[in-house]
Amino acid sequence: MKNINIIDKIKTNEILPLIAKADKITTKNHGNTITLERAIFLSWWCSKGDCSFCYMSTQKNKIKDPLKARRKVDGIIAEAEMCDRLGWNIEFLSGGYESFKTAEIKSIAENIYEITKKPVWLNIGITDDLDSYSNEIIGITGAIETINPEFHKTVCPSKPIDDITSMLHNAEDLGFKKAITIILGLGESVDDIEYLIDYIQINKIDRIIFYSLNPHKGTIYENSSQPSSLYYSSVVSTIRITNPKIEIICGTWEDNLGNLGTLILSGANGITKFPLFKMFGTKYGKRVEEEVKWTGRQLQGTFTDTTKLGDPTSKFNNKLNIFIKRYIDESLKDKFKK
Repeated sequence: MKNINIIDKIKTNEILPLIAKADKITTKNHGNTITLERAIFLSWWCSKGDCSFCYMSTQKNKIKDPLKARRKVDGIIAEAEMCDRLGWNIEFLSGGYESFKTAEIKSIAENIYEITKKPVWLNIGITDDLDSYSNEIIGITGAIETINPEFHKTVCPSKPIDDITSMLHNAEDLGFKKAITIILGLGESVDDIEYLIDYIQINKIDRIIFYSLNPHKGTIYENSSQPSSLYYSSVVSTIRITNPKIEIICGTWEDNLGNLGTLILSGANGITKFPLFKMFGTKYGKRVEEEVKWTGRQLQGTFTDTTKLGDPTSKFNNKLNIFIKRYIDESLKDKFKK
């Protein structure tokens, strides 16, 4: 294994030197800015619904009409406008399999592009319809989740790695960038990092999004714990050291905000997985900004500046006003909790 020295350092808990090295590589190649990222979900239903960790796997048999699990398109567009106001990046548009048709997703992406002037990433599962998209899309995300080929068959039986890889190669041929998602804490081993390094380099991945396990009730992981913060950081720092140019986004949860500083120093360019409007203006939003501050980085976007919320009138379409007002009201509700 060509990266055995790095992996041995993790196994022997020599993690702080890795983080320090990753930090220098990040600032050299990516500068000093940390972005706030938000995945915009299209639906809460998935036709496959068998990924062992996923909330949607608990909903498949409960939802009788999948159309009712779809979000209203105006609400989706309004959320994108609020992200733009607050300086947040849209991590990607995400939806379960067969939740929206390709033409509908394209239309949503076009509207968001018109608002933000930035093309969006897609994370909509394995699809053969990539040639339907154009300048409204910057890249395609493959939800690999766990990289060990045999373990992957157990965790995500209906999302074969080979099919995801084929889709990403098709995306590259069409001029799109390529990203993957990885969830840590599913039961993978430290040695699996070698698979991940090789996959990124062989397939020329531009972006990787890491999440830590969020144990959902009703899944086999409901009584599992989230992964150690230093284990999480060791994986991120290893990917940064072996792939200096890759964009790294790291997700953590409201109850694990203390991870953020270490993840940033380990190589993250952006941070994600926050309930934006619920946390805005609260002690949790302040905590995110403090974590970034103490890494010496500059935060793009805000979790506390109420002036950035603007007024309830959409700059894009008056049909969005009711949703814009709802998001603003939620952001201001009980702000600056003690």
